[in-house]
Amino acid sequence: MKIVYCIHSVCNPGGMERVLCNKVSWLVEHNGWDVTVVTTDQHGRPPFYRFPEQVMMCDLGINYSEDNGKNPLLKIVGYLIKRHRHRKLLTELLMKERPDVTVSLYPSESSFIPQIKDGSKKVLELHYNRFFRLQYARKGLLGMIDRYRTRQDDAIARSFDRFVVLTEEDRGYWGEMPGMEVIPNAALDTGNGTLSDVSAERVIAVGRLDYQKGFDRLVRAWDIVMKSGRYSGWKLDIFGQGEWKDMLTEMIVKMGLEGSVRLMGTTHDIRKEYLGSSMLVMSSNYEGFPMVMIEAMACGLPVVSFDFKCGPKDIINDRENGILVMNGDIQGLADAMMRLMKDCDLRKRMSAEARKVVDRYSEDTVMKKWTDLFENLVMGQDA
Repeated sequence: MKIVYCIHSVCNPGGMERVLCNKVSWLVEHNGWDVTVVTTDQHGRPPFYRFPEQVMMCDLGINYSEDNGKNPLLKIVGYLIKRHRHRKLLTELLMKERPDVTVSLYPSESSFIPQIKDGSKKVLELHYNRFFRLQYARKGLLGMIDRYRTRQDDAIARSFDRFVVLTEEDRGYWGEMPGMEVIPNAALDTGNGTLSDVSAERVIAVGRLDYQKGFDRLVRAWDIVMKSGRYSGWKLDIFGQGEWKDMLTEMIVKMGLEGSVRLMGTTHDIRKEYLGSSMLVMSSNYEGFPMVMIEAMACGLPVVSFDFKCGPKDIINDRENGILVMNGDIQGLADAMMRLMKDCDLRKRMSAEARKVVDRYSEDTVMKKWTDLFENLVMGQDA
């Protein structure tokens, strides 16, 4: 079978990029399928994650991100011009390659890809959630566009042969829709089964340093923890990169937290960092599916998380394998961290429960769902 995946870029250490690399690697190694990854904004940079040599990587050079700093009007005009070129080049590529299935990871081609008559089945794979365009609450013209595009998302999703969301929670937000399926991301393979013993006085957080991940909220909660005076030996390590690095650094310095909070940058071995920690904390404003949550749980880490949209309610059994906190409750997040920090036995009990996430989200289990979806589509079987 021949599959084409369309994504913005694969040069950053993001969760979506890692999921794609893992998924493509599995399809090539287990099924022997022919896979192509098509990007628009790679800018000649190498992939952050190592894709199999058999995978063809093709960048169309559209470079939507070049317009990010422009005023709203110029940004809109630039987007429309680039999208026209994008459609032309992607159509040419698909007509040449003639894949069996083309998958859009919801970048700009989602609005036109179902109309490309190359013979492939079209799948829309959403790594965000129903309300992702509204999370920034932008004002003015851009806010109007966000609201308009959110209304249009329903029609776009219905135009695909299959629409895949990551959680049952998000499925509920879309309502009844033919061809919609829930396929979560897979848990990180823990290899030899080594787990964290949750004894280290270390809290870990992982994600891009930007609004979505809400690390400003985490730093404020950590300030409460440190001011309690009971956990001076504990450290908070935040792994990731992004545009909020300077702002978060300034926050940390202003609050006098330099001795207990570290911005660690990126790593190619996040599993090692999970194993050296005692809990994961997620302070996101929103997610599609928090992959780092199931990765950390697969390594035996209990999780403290805001109950943001979407994912935590699907994954965490509150007070069993982690603790859910009302979204935005900074004091509640601090209290939940301190509850685990003071009780190693509780961490160990939650660790044992957290590990069970592998039963639901193992790579083989999840990829069987994808294999069945693709094969049923190509053979013309209904969902």
